[in-house]
Amino acid sequence: MIDPTLRRLLAITLFSLLAACGGGGDSKTGATQNPDISAVPPGTTAPGTKPGDTLPPPPLTTPPGGQTATFTRPEASRFLGRATFGPDMAAIDALAASDSDAWFRAQFSKPQTLHRKYIDAKYPTAGAAATKAVPNDFYESFWQQAVRGDDQLRQRVTFALSEIFVVSTQNEAVWPQTRGVASYYDMLGQHAFGNFRTLLQGVATHPMMGLYLSHLRNQKESATRTPDENFAREVMQLFTIGLYQLNADGSLKLNGGKPIDTYTRDDVSGLAKVFTGWSWAGPDQGANRFFGSVADPDRDWMPMQNYAAYHSTSEKRFLGVSAAGAAGGEADMALALDTLFNHPNAGPFFGRQLIQRLVTSNPSPAYVGRVAAAFANNGSGVRGDMQTVIRAVLLDPEALAPAGSSLRTGKLREPLVRLGNWMRAFHAKDAALQYRIYYLSDPLSGLGQNPMNAPSVFNYFRPSYVPPNSALATAGLVAPEMQITSEPSVTGYLNFMQDAISGGVAENSAVRADYSAELALAEQPAALLDRVNLLLMSGNMSSRLRTKILSAVTSIAIPAANGSNAAQVTKAKSNRVYLAIFLAMASPEYLVQK
Repeated sequence: MIDPTLRRLLAITLFSLLAACGGGGDSKTGATQNPDISAVPPGTTAPGTKPGDTLPPPPLTTPPGGQTATFTRPEASRFLGRATFGPDMAAIDALAASDSDAWFRAQFSKPQTLHRKYIDAKYPTAGAAATKAVPNDFYESFWQQAVRGDDQLRQRVTFALSEIFVVSTQNEAVWPQTRGVASYYDMLGQHAFGNFRTLLQGVATHPMMGLYLSHLRNQKESATRTPDENFAREVMQLFTIGLYQLNADGSLKLNGGKPIDTYTRDDVSGLAKVFTGWSWAGPDQGANRFFGSVADPDRDWMPMQNYAAYHSTSEKRFLGVSAAGAAGGEADMALALDTLFNHPNAGPFFGRQLIQRLVTSNPSPAYVGRVAAAFANNGSGVRGDMQTVIRAVLLDPEALAPAGSSLRTGKLREPLVRLGNWMRAFHAKDAALQYRIYYLSDPLSGLGQNPMNAPSVFNYFRPSYVPPNSALATAGLVAPEMQITSEPSVTGYLNFMQDAISGGVAENSAVRADYSAELALAEQPAALLDRVNLLLMSGNMSSRLRTKILSAVTSIAIPAANGSNAAQVTKAKSNRVYLAIFLAMASPEYLVQK
């Protein structure tokens, strides 16, 4: 429980900070959505032979020239705030003493730990994991790796990919499949450092995506049935090419002043036929296995297989190509995914979304163009090299330019990332290593967000979302994360973090920060604030904000130690630390990642 005196001081100072920043005026945005997600601007079996294997890293690629950077400590903190779930002081110092190339090579070389391994270990009886695991089991594994994982770049990029290639446990068919959801997330992590084409194959053939977008058990056309078009539509609209044709820099191609559609209704119908005949993996192609009454024990994570009896043999026309009638399901899918992968929209469309998830909501066309160029050619003639694309996103001159005050700069930190920032910066740990952080979805009592639990295939927020009646709208800019920002969510975040910082998070507040380094500076409030500033805000705290927080922290008197008041001294020091961290994390300067 928070000390009443500290709570009053928190409230008074927070009100002062928000009033000074004009806080809250444009945050009532949760009810409005943009209809066009792509408006600009406004053979895949996993490596290993058994569940739980640790996956080796993919081969390292050579990046294009000119992509090595060195960093000061503030610059290192800023870079790590985008490329990971947040820096701690050791990570900042290590990167500042090295360079980006060494850091990337180390991160790309780290093996992957499977979330499926955690669930299988929790339910070791044969077949138990697939039937007994619940979403909370995945949340435990998610936070263990997000906070403690050494492969932080993979952790952060995988989370970004999960918000682009969405599968959600809010779907009633997906919700019972916790091990399958964990393996889907593993699949995204596996291909995060591979090739976009292989990633796309993994997405298209994973049974959880098959359930979520209903192309698992999708049957060929008949006199009374047309193939399900759900995945066929979304694989174009959301995952690869978007609604409108793009120039190489992501800007819209226009005809008579109007955007040009990338696909037609007929393209959707033709592509839907491609995704017929796909269903659960197993040793045969019988009807009972196709429909699911005969189940392989690992069907929840093994890639779907094609059943010839249920796959359309008619000609399939889409996006200017044609699949021969009798080519077979695997060949038809290969042609479809190759066509999407090689579409000129793929690089700028995917590149812009990855920039938005990691760096800034409103990248310039030049920034998008450079990332799209890296997607098109990694310097060795390879298209879709994810390592090169990730480097291009994080090392672009626009990303590394000094933080400015322009509305175009930066992005709103989403709630889950803020929580990860705090846990990593202050070494929050669960003594039992369980990380039972479950109930975050409620915006009032939690954070309004949980991993793999988005309300729709459009994620928690759309890339093109514009807060109505705001300065951003007037400027023609987007702010995706503002779609889940409202008065209740702002209040919920502040209350949640106030309790977390002082008392911990998770079941029984088992995940607690280690403030040893901060407590050692409690009697030096300026030095304490400098440390918090570097960890959370990359040293970019404004002098005005610093003065206000410093005044609030200093107002907490630390009694002189007299041999009998150790508890009072410790309490005062702790309250200084709590206040400094909370006010920093509550400030708009932290919430907007620059």
